[in-house]
Amino acid sequence: MSKPLSDHEKRKQISVRGLAGVENVTDLKTNFNRHLHFTLVKDRNVATKRDYYFALANTVRDHLVGRWIRTQQHYYEKDPKRVYYLSLEFYMGRTLQNTMVNLALENACDEAVYQLGLDMEELEDIEEDAGLGNGGLGRLAACFLDSMASLGLAAYGYGIRYEFGIFNQKIVNGWQVEEADDWLRYGNPWEKARPEYMRPVHFYGRTEHHPDGVKWVDTQVVLALPYDTPVPGYRNNVVNTMRLWSAKAPCEFNLKDFNIGGYIQAVLDRNLAENISRVLYPNDNFFEGKELRLKQEYFVVAATLQDIIRRFKVSKFGSREIARTDFNKLPEKVAIQLNDTHPALALPELMRVLVDEEKLPWEKAWDITVRTCAYTNHTVLPEALERWPIDLFQNLLPRHLEIIYEINRRHLERVASLFPGDTDRMRRMSLIEEGGIKRVNMAHLCIVGAHAVNGVARIHSDILKATVFKDFYEMDPHKFQNKTNGITPRRWLVMCNPGLAEIIAEKIGEDFIRDLDQLKKLLKFVNDEGFIRDIAKVKQENKLKFATHLEEHYKVKINPNSMFDIQVKRIHEYKRQLLNCLHIITFYNRIKKEPNKQWTPRTIMIGGKAAPGYHTAKMIIRLITAIGEVVNNDPVVGDRLKVIFLENYRVTLAEKAVPAADLSEQISTAGTEASGTGNMKFMLNGALTIGTMDGANVEMAEEAGEDNLFIFGMRVEDVEAMDKKGYNASEYYNRIPELKQAMDQIAGGFFSPKQPDLFKDIVNLLMHHDRFKVFADYEDYIRCQEKVSALYKKPKEWVKKVIYNIAGSGKFSSDRTISQYAREIWGVEPSLEKIAAPDDPK
Repeated sequence: MSKPLSDHEKRKQISVRGLAGVENVTDLKTNFNRHLHFTLVKDRNVATKRDYYFALANTVRDHLVGRWIRTQQHYYEKDPKRVYYLSLEFYMGRTLQNTMVNLALENACDEAVYQLGLDMEELEDIEEDAGLGNGGLGRLAACFLDSMASLGLAAYGYGIRYEFGIFNQKIVNGWQVEEADDWLRYGNPWEKARPEYMRPVHFYGRTEHHPDGVKWVDTQVVLALPYDTPVPGYRNNVVNTMRLWSAKAPCEFNLKDFNIGGYIQAVLDRNLAENISRVLYPNDNFFEGKELRLKQEYFVVAATLQDIIRRFKVSKFGSREIARTDFNKLPEKVAIQLNDTHPALALPELMRVLVDEEKLPWEKAWDITVRTCAYTNHTVLPEALERWPIDLFQNLLPRHLEIIYEINRRHLERVASLFPGDTDRMRRMSLIEEGGIKRVNMAHLCIVGAHAVNGVARIHSDILKATVFKDFYEMDPHKFQNKTNGITPRRWLVMCNPGLAEIIAEKIGEDFIRDLDQLKKLLKFVNDEGFIRDIAKVKQENKLKFATHLEEHYKVKINPNSMFDIQVKRIHEYKRQLLNCLHIITFYNRIKKEPNKQWTPRTIMIGGKAAPGYHTAKMIIRLITAIGEVVNNDPVVGDRLKVIFLENYRVTLAEKAVPAADLSEQISTAGTEASGTGNMKFMLNGALTIGTMDGANVEMAEEAGEDNLFIFGMRVEDVEAMDKKGYNASEYYNRIPELKQAMDQIAGGFFSPKQPDLFKDIVNLLMHHDRFKVFADYEDYIRCQEKVSALYKKPKEWVKKVIYNIAGSGKFSSDRTISQYAREIWGVEPSLEKIAAPDDPK
């Protein structure tokens, strides 16, 4: 075989990375040196690797600025309807390489950095992830921003600039240990503070009812300071804005309150106000009713709505005079999308502004609010639904509670008129839950206050209509829609898997990057020997690269010819990492029983963070690491089975793992995973899926052909039937010898000889209160895994299935998702037109 190309040589020959023109390279080098000198105040004798990263980041950022200013100017002049995507999470990852890809600067930067005697990958590695999210919901928001810019929508992402994002995960003696993610420690070259747009946000206080309206008085004020991050579209010269709010105490904070002589303490207490934007709550699919979290939710909503209304009122660029005062036009100029219920306070807050401040009559204000706002639901798990205690509300947001009561009064009046005498329905549909402690059901508030409600995969949207929100669907069927999630092919193919992007481009051209449906054209090549060989070769290169990365980090020798079997996602009972564990133990036991059989070798990798307060999830991690300790040190097994826990799984690690995977594990209990998006990343990058008929897996099987996925386990109907008759774990335990053996090993200390009862909680959970029915799917899962192993022994047949999967993954572009939101919810038309580049005459 010819000597493999270095990464630098490989990147130079790739067309999708843009052309490295001589002038371009010379300019980049000049600007790099200028930033090193003037921005970083260093010369090449004393500059560190980090200085070089910042010099490069600032050089690339310079290419965004002209486009950014021109895009915003273009919006002011054209005055399009604007889309506001409100989310408590934006899981952005790194920005440098994504910006180079979207601006077609990658080759030129590579060449410039190379000529400067530096290593691009080393510099890219210095950037911190912007980890302002937990998992799927936050990463979806990030993919959506990329697609909205690439489709030319006048869109803004609004959220919180957390000082500390999702914790960094360390594994110490097999246990998860959290450490703070101080991602801003060295500064963030991609953000620009905008103190001139600082906004006051009010908390606490009380309400006064006057003949001319309601006043909210005696409040505490916190200032919201916006930081803007550019969001470049793919090679269309559009640069949109993500605006994240940071909390600042006002100058007079605590000083006016009788605290004579308490000046020092008053200044120290400013931290209390500023704590609002200190840290991301690290829960995924779990509601923790803490006051600080409610403050965060109101903080982002109140600041954002002031911004939206200011921008609505001034229509022409640069003008501060109020141009527009007719709020009837708001729904024609503004669309607000609520990413789950976390920003649900936008509904009562918009009502408060329209009624109390702008003096509109209630009916008019309500009509405007409903037509402006739409709500995306992300989960059906009851423990994830936000239900805020009323006394917390009363204390923190007294006016908003009054408004919610009035919304509820009118809502229940309508329910009563449509379903006379059905008091049980009224109880079920109320925004206020009676019972032990009275609570506000935020999902009900969102459904009542939005003109559109959507789930995030077809099966999920159907479940919403049939179960969780059945009453609301019967009353307002027109509100309910589906918008199956997607991922951006820029980050999740072109950027993370340039080798695959290149061989696809050689066959079908480059247009698939903005129109992913074109991947269907690859079906022509499913029997093309050369293409099959190329796909296999790229996968092997990605595996070797990832294996090298793992060996550096974990000191385990990895067999690159083994199947890379990967499950990466948040650790949660419903995602059933425990089912994966049972397969690992079963496979291990089989190898031990017949060590001379020709087993298909596997490297099984599981990664993901557990919420710090979620004991079961932390025990699951400990079980995985314990199984690894036994399996990886058993000489009988050798390199036929390795088990690795991928530490600190995050966007940047996903970008390395996804292109290297052979098998993608998507094994949630049917009806629990709303959509999943990791599943789509693996599909697009040439892994095969083993999964249940849950979330978007259903649609993946439809697109690629069910024969080309490894589908197993109960369907939603089977799960419902089992819930009716009752799930009995011991029935499976007693009937299936290999399951019993695996459970007895866990229970008997085989994997924890020093602490034989270490896993008693997990055993007890699986045997006696497993809501997610792991044992019920065990047999079919093991059977299905045998099929996987058998097919992996026939590389050509395996790769053909891979090609069907890649060719079928077009639907799962976030460009398709966003086009549907745009047309069917926001009432705007996406466009693939370029706008003028900054250096073009206008």
